[in-house]
Amino acid sequence: DKTVSLRKDLSEMHEWITQAEEEYLERDFEYKTPDELQKAVEELKRAKEEALQKEVKVKLITDSVNNFIAKAPPAAHEALKKELNVLITSYQQLCSRLNGKWKTLEEVWACWRELLSYLDAENKWLNEIELKLKATENVQGGAEEISESLDSLERLMRHPEDNRNQIRELAQTLTDGGILDELINEKLEKFNTRWEELQQEAVRRQKSLEQSIQSAQETDKTLRLIQESLAAIDRQLAAYAADRVDAAQVPQEAQ
Repeated sequence: DKTVSLRKDLSEMHEWITQAEEEYLERDFEYKTPDELQKAVEELKRAKEEALQKEVKVKLITDSVNNFIAKAPPAAHEALKKELNVLITSYQQLCSRLNGKWKTLEEVWACWRELLSYLDAENKWLNEIELKLKATENVQGGAEEISESLDSLERLMRHPEDNRNQIRELAQTLTDGGILDELINEKLEKFNTRWEELQQEAVRRQKSLEQSIQSAQETDKTLRLIQESLAAIDRQLAAYAADRVDAAQVPQEAQ
């Protein structure tokens, strides 16, 4: 009986749609690791592609039902037509929902990769600060050399907040959805702690270098005054010597 055969085909497609909905749309997913998230993206992509491939099957069933209705008595039309319409609607909704969920997970995965990228960039910058702080730990030389070290540290510290703001926003987006929340919170806590520690150390080092510059400038000034005084005494003594003045005849300081 053709009706029985058509209803069997319709029933099998309905079963496949229901199974796909339960497997990919109604099941609760938990993404606690990047591997789980990536696997889910790949699964949804395969499910979406499999659903699209079923379009041929749905078209064949549609053609078969329409051909049967064209030749069968009117009594058999309404029930089959209704079943076919339900099938087509269910199939289209399944494809739409699978595609929507896959796109959402793709965006989530891209968001995670972007977060890692920003964290990597900021950690490289923190590495540079760490190296700079070590390099300025015991700066030798006068005020000019110390000033150059301070300038290079300050230039490095003039780092835009954009990346850190992006890290905060991306992390918030992911954790609000309960995605990789434990891992992200752990990474953020580690990054923020390191960021704060190095910022505080950099501020301390800047103040220390500023004080060192001031001390070096005062030392330079004192040395310059001493040198000027010695030069004046040297000129005076040279004049006394040129005039063959006896030591007993000159002021006490000259003696």
